Amino acid sequence: MTTPTVLVVDDEPDILQLLEITLSRMQLSTRKASSIAEAKASLKAQTPDLCLTDMKLPDGNGLTLIEHMQNDYPDVPVAMITAHGSVESAIEALKLGAFDFVTKPLALEKLRELVAHALKTTPANTDVTKETLVGETPAMGKLRDQIRKVARSQAPVHIHGESGTGKEVVARLIHQSGPRQDQPFIAVNCGAIPADLVESELFGHKKGAFTGAVSDKSGLFLAANGGTLLLDEVADLPLPMQVKLLRVIQEKSVRPVGSETEIPIDIRLLSATHKNLAQEVQNRTFRDDLYYRINVIGLQVPALRERLDDIPVLVTHILMKIAEDQSVPARTLTDGALSQLMSQKFPGNIRELENILARASALTETGHIDIDDLDQQQDVSTADYAVPEAPAAPNQLEGESTAPITLLEEVNGDLETYLASRERQILTEALTAHRWNRTSAARSLGISFRSLRYRLKKLGLED
Repeated sequence: MTTPTVLVVDDEPDILQLLEITLSRMQLSTRKASSIAEAKASLKAQTPDLCLTDMKLPDGNGLTLIEHMQNDYPDVPVAMITAHGSVESAIEALKLGAFDFVTKPLALEKLRELVAHALKTTPANTDVTKETLVGETPAMGKLRDQIRKVARSQAPVHIHGESGTGKEVVARLIHQSGPRQDQPFIAVNCGAIPADLVESELFGHKKGAFTGAVSDKSGLFLAANGGTLLLDEVADLPLPMQVKLLRVIQEKSVRPVGSETEIPIDIRLLSATHKNLAQEVQNRTFRDDLYYRINVIGLQVPALRERLDDIPVLVTHILMKIAEDQSVPARTLTDGALSQLMSQKFPGNIRELENILARASALTETGHIDIDDLDQQQDVSTADYAVPEAPAAPNQLEGESTAPITLLEEVNGDLETYLASRERQILTEALTAHRWNRTSAARSLGISFRSLRYRLKKLGLED
C-alpha cells in the first residue's frame, strides 16, 4: 500500500515546515512548491493525492491553481489556506471547486481533520446516483453531474426545488457519494419544529435549562457530528434562530441551551427549501448574511413537468418499488394510461406521481392500470384532506357563502380541540390509505417522516 502524497504550495518557509511536520506525523508524504509555476511542474511530474495551497503566491493566487486543477486534475482534492477573516476568498475558492479551506494561524487539529476527510474522497458512484435519480433527460444528467462534483467538496450546498421533486434524495446522494458516507446523515424539517423548541432541537440543552428540560439533550448538530446535516425548509427558521445558526456555521461550534461552554462540531451542512430564498431576503424574512453562507453552491432540482420524457422510466421504477414493498406482482400501464400521465402538469411532482400509481395499483382489479384506474385519482393536496363543504344555511342568499359561520359553529369556542380532531382524522386517513406505512403516508402528506412521527406522538396515535 503506497503512502498518500500531499502537495503543499506556500511561499513562507515556516508554514511549509510546519505543514511538512504535521503531515509526516500522519504518515503522509509531502512535496513542496513555493509558486504556481512550481506547483504546476510538480503536478505534471507526479499527481498527488491532495493539494494544500496558500491564497497569496508570488506569481498569482491560489484560485488560479484551483481552476487549473479542476480542469486538468479534477479527481485531486485541493484545499485553500487563507488569512483569518478572508471569508470572501474562502467562499470563492469553494465555488471554484476547492474541497475545503483552513485559515491562518493554522489550527492543526482542524487541519488534520480536513486532510483525513480529503483523502477519503473518491469519484462518486455514478451507478448508485443513476439508480436513485431515475431519468435520462438532459436536466437529470446535469443534476447527477452536479452531485458528483459537490459530493467531493465540503462547501455548504443549498438545494432548491418545488415540493415533491426529491430534494432530500439529492441531499442523501451528496452524503453517500462523499468522504463522510460512513458517518451519520441527519435530516431535519425546520418547518415542523415549534418555534420555541428549534434551538433545543438543533443545539441541545442542559438539564433544567427551561421548564420540561428534565435531562441533558445533545441536539441534531451533535448527532450529525462527523457526518452531514440537512436543514430542510430552512426558510421557515425564525429570524432570531437564523442569527444563532450563522454563528454556529462561522465558529463551527454549538452552545446547548443553558450551557456556558461551546462544543466543537465537524459537519457537512446542506440546506433545502421550496421557497425562493433570494426573494425571502428581499422580503426581510431571511437574513442575507446567512443566505450567502449556506448558498455557496446552489443545486436546482427540476420539476417533473420540465422532464416529462422521464415519466415512462419513472413509472416502471415506481411500480416495481410498489410491488417489492407489498410483495405482489408489478403492475403495468396501458398505452392510454401512460399518455394521460404524460399530459399532466404534476404540481406535486414525483410525490404526486407516486401517489397516483400507488392508489391505482391498489384499486385496479387486473394486472394492468388503465385510464379508468387513473381517473379514480384525486389530487391528494386538494381533495383527499379538504374540509367538507358546509351545507347551505336557511334563507341563504344566492352566491353567498356561509362556510366561515359553519366552521365557527363547529369549532364551538375550542379551536385547539377542533384542530387536533381534524389533524387526527387527516393522519388516520393517510395511514389507512397507505396500510400504515408511515414513510409512504408522510410522503403523501408532503411532510418528513420525523414530522409525522412527532404529530402522531402529540396526538396519542404513535402505537
